[in-house]
Amino acid sequence: MTTAIIIIAVVAVAAVAAFFLLRGRTAGGRGLRGRFGPEYDRVVARHGGDTAAAEQELGERVKRHGHLDVRPLTEEARARYAARWASAQELFVESPERSLTEADALLADLSRERGFPGGEDFRDRTDAISVHHAAHVDGYRRVHAARRGDVSTEEMREALVEARGLFDVLLADGSSGHEHSNSHLVKGRGTS
Repeated sequence: MTTAIIIIAVVAVAAVAAFFLLRGRTAGGRGLRGRFGPEYDRVVARHGGDTAAAEQELGERVKRHGHLDVRPLTEEARARYAARWASAQELFVESPERSLTEADALLADLSRERGFPGGEDFRDRTDAISVHHAAHVDGYRRVHAARRGDVSTEEMREALVEARGLFDVLLADGSSGHEHSNSHLVKGRGTS
């Protein structure tokens, strides 16, 4: 009789442990999905729908970049970056390609000054940014890709407008940023 009670107790403990283990894994996925939003879906798609592989990659990003020491900007640096962004947007009318090249360089410089990885590894930098600003990192990717690819002027304009969201949160002290209007980018001007 004692042996049967011990076996039942071991099975019950194992079942409870399995329940919590599986529940934790599911909650981790929901946690990563909530933290990364559209970035979660992008990574799952890149892994061919394999959510376990995507969650492993995102979990590694969090481990690698989650405790990044994001540095504040001085008011002078903030003004300098704001002026550079305004110049890049104005340049768009004359030369969309040069505008995107400047916006790409500006986002690299600004993210590096805020404490994100520097250097030539664009993917490492965007992975780190995605941990802290997942909702805005895709705009940076779009600018980076559009400046190198054969895309229409409208696609370049859309990339620049979307990248403005990341610029705003990086320029701000907090993670929410300040909203700015992009209405002065003339829709369709010089469309290819």
